Amino acid sequence: MPAPNCLRCLARPPPGLATPVPRTAAAASPLLNRPAATPIGTRTRAHAAPFSTTPAPAGPPVKPATPVGSGGHNRVGKKLKLGKFKTDRAAERSKVPLPGERKAYRKRITLSNDNALPVPWLADLTPSSLADPANTATVMGLPDSLQDQLRASDAFKPSQSWGMFRKPAVLVRKETVDLVNRMQDAADKKQTLRLVVTGDKVTGKSMLLLQAMAHAYLNNWIVIHLPEGQDLTTACTEYSPLADTDPVQYSQPVYVFKLIQAIKKANENLLSKMYTAVGHPGLPQSITANTSLLTLANVAKEPDAAWPVFRALWHELTHRSVARPPILFTLDGLSHITRVSDYRSPAFELIHSYDLALLRLFTDGLGGSLRLPWGGAVLAATSRSNAPRSPSMELALAQREAEQLQREVPKKDPFFRGYDERAEASLRSVQVLPVGGIDKVEARGLMEYWAASGMLRATVDNKSVSEKWTLAGNGVLGEMERASLLTMRV
Repeated sequence: MPAPNCLRCLARPPPGLATPVPRTAAAASPLLNRPAATPIGTRTRAHAAPFSTTPAPAGPPVKPATPVGSGGHNRVGKKLKLGKFKTDRAAERSKVPLPGERKAYRKRITLSNDNALPVPWLADLTPSSLADPANTATVMGLPDSLQDQLRASDAFKPSQSWGMFRKPAVLVRKETVDLVNRMQDAADKKQTLRLVVTGDKVTGKSMLLLQAMAHAYLNNWIVIHLPEGQDLTTACTEYSPLADTDPVQYSQPVYVFKLIQAIKKANENLLSKMYTAVGHPGLPQSITANTSLLTLANVAKEPDAAWPVFRALWHELTHRSVARPPILFTLDGLSHITRVSDYRSPAFELIHSYDLALLRLFTDGLGGSLRLPWGGAVLAATSRSNAPRSPSMELALAQREAEQLQREVPKKDPFFRGYDERAEASLRSVQVLPVGGIDKVEARGLMEYWAASGMLRATVDNKSVSEKWTLAGNGVLGEMERASLLTMRV
């Protein structure tokens, strides 16, 4: 009969028994000549169990640890340093630009280049230079006092290449003589010239507006210039409704405040010699009659008082009982104002550009409902480089140009509903001055000036003039500069 316990279990002593097996018994029995089994849970590293029913774990074998002090090499793991080869970025970071510093750098105007050669035959403008047809195709310089007035009015643009020459100068074109003569005739007859300068891209529309302002300053006109129409309609300046206006109009106090400062700086000599015809007690500072208009302009100390002061100044400049000089009111970027602006009313409805008080004043003068009693001109220039599409303006200008040339007048598209009746009404009776490319005679005069300044390193002859004139799309002024000056290799 088999035993109930196996011999291996008999050889294992009970857990609580510590009596050793006699040596004689161990030597006599080969089954008992085995190492004693260690109870489960009490195994050590030095004495492992000779038999186990647990399967071996999958994976590489575990290496026994080297005891400390045994003379073996104890390797320490490498440490990952992410910033090992990087420097302190906070130390390399440059100074953060101040508020408005980037915009001032982007819009900076440089009017001189000391490295350019002085042109000995360059003559300065006089009050009658731009109206003389004999000066056509001639480059003439701007006097220093005129430069300060034009800079104060923001007539110069960063996209124009003023900083390439020793002194700012302009090319007298046929369109320049035509425009200036129209202005002078209107001033002599005490009428208002209402004209829009239009043309293709980079043909010199803004430059023609600058030449009109130069003629006005040289002949002691009052000049009010709105540099960019988009600054008034893209909701980038503060606005507030005006009381007692139907329909409601909105003023732009911050913009008007800056405009008064520009008018005061550019027309300081004339304003100091003119005096008020009536008193203005409703202003922050009471103004009595026979007060200098320069003092009236200085009343605007804060933007909140800018619009009442501007209205009082405009009332004095257009007063019929006192002789006043002619007024030139100009705007660049007409297409921005002949549409609905980005401003919102208190009911969150879009505000039309003609409901902005300053633009209403300009469009009334351009449309003919506002007359200048002492003569002058209201001029506007279109823009093709940065302008939204205005179907009403494009159609109205095309109709006026066709009427002037006695051609067939274009009609409205009967299937298009995007026309603006208010824009059409303001442009219904204006004159249009189309500006295109210059002819080869004017191109030669301009290239001779570039060569004399050292900016054009080529012989100016009929062949080179024809080449540049053709590359520029039949004399487009901006393309001529690009082909001759902006792509030159030194």
